[in-house]
Amino acid sequence: MQMNWIKRAGWIVVLGLGLIGLVWFAWPRPIAVDLASVTRGPMEVTVDDEAKTRVRHIYTVSAPIAGRVLRISHPFGNQDVSLHVGDRVIANETVVAIMQPTTPSFIDVRSREELQAMLAAADAAVKLTEAEVRRIEAALEFSQSELRRAETLARTDAISVRNLEKAKLDVQTNEAALASAKAQLDVRRSERASVAARLIDPSSVAAPSNPSCCIQLRAPVTGLVLKIIQDSEAVVPAGAPLLEIGDPLDLEVIADLLSTDAVQIKSGSPVRIDGWGGVPLQGRVTRVDPAGFQKVSALGIEEQRVRTTIDFVDPPKSWSRLGHDYRVIVHVTIWSAESVLRAPVGALFRKGDDWAVFSIKDGRARTTLVKIGNRNSRAAEIIAGLSEGERVVLHPSDRIRDGTAVQQRDVQ
Repeated sequence: MQMNWIKRAGWIVVLGLGLIGLVWFAWPRPIAVDLASVTRGPMEVTVDDEAKTRVRHIYTVSAPIAGRVLRISHPFGNQDVSLHVGDRVIANETVVAIMQPTTPSFIDVRSREELQAMLAAADAAVKLTEAEVRRIEAALEFSQSELRRAETLARTDAISVRNLEKAKLDVQTNEAALASAKAQLDVRRSERASVAARLIDPSSVAAPSNPSCCIQLRAPVTGLVLKIIQDSEAVVPAGAPLLEIGDPLDLEVIADLLSTDAVQIKSGSPVRIDGWGGVPLQGRVTRVDPAGFQKVSALGIEEQRVRTTIDFVDPPKSWSRLGHDYRVIVHVTIWSAESVLRAPVGALFRKGDDWAVFSIKDGRARTTLVKIGNRNSRAAEIIAGLSEGERVVLHPSDRIRDGTAVQQRDVQ
């Protein structure tokens, strides 16, 4: 009997321990969560977007006339015009480009035949005019001899005064006719040269070796070469852009912001500039354009954008490594305060039409409705519902309910 009692007691102990173990494993344990405190401190709301730097005043050197521009990055003759991006140029001194006349164009068969016929006609006109000149010269020589005889006879009163005057008139008339014929001969020779020039074959025209025949374009301002638009030798029309010159120290930032954000920005608003590879810089808004424009985003969405101009506040030595068309990130401040009650935005979630958080009270999560004001990507201004120092759950999962036991997650 005593042995049976001992066995029964042993089984009772085993069953009790098993029951205690089951209760232990079945008892709900606190859920590990990330917690954050509600604090009071400075806060600002910004409009964040990509932007790019831009030289404020860019001077584009263009071709003044149609012609052949020589390769800009290659010296021409004894003119050291070899320029590359980043080279410094001096106003009215540095030659930035050299232009030559264009070579004549090719002539089709019909046009060539027409020009050759015109050249033959011009040759005939020249010969005809030369013959006319010789005829008038002969007439002039005869009239001059007649005048000499008339003057001799007039001294002995052998002829009348009228005949003497007639001889003088003939000489003067022939002299005028000869001058007219010679001028006409020059016209015919010029017409022939014009037709012959139109027959010049472009393959027989060599590039001029004398730089004085060309146009030298000089830098309009002192600065650096920002961009060479027409680097290779080419025939360009009048007004074609060749290169751009500017001063990289005269830099500004251009941000194309959404129109819904631009309406909240005022001229003079402070700006934080980062994302350019250096320390954050300070700037301020100088202009918000009054007109917007449509821009298609990388996702193919049509957006209304407004160009916003930003100036640097920091001295140039802080951003001297920046250049033209560099990418930066701008954070334009549209609201700020020195001391507000704030909570992380990761703790907020929607409950109906209201905002709510899980605050921690006695180790359990309690649903707390809050009223928020301004917010940014990190924190939200708490107007009502929480007090300073309270702890809230960050990024609550679907396992968290009102009254759920929670504990701080260990950070390793």
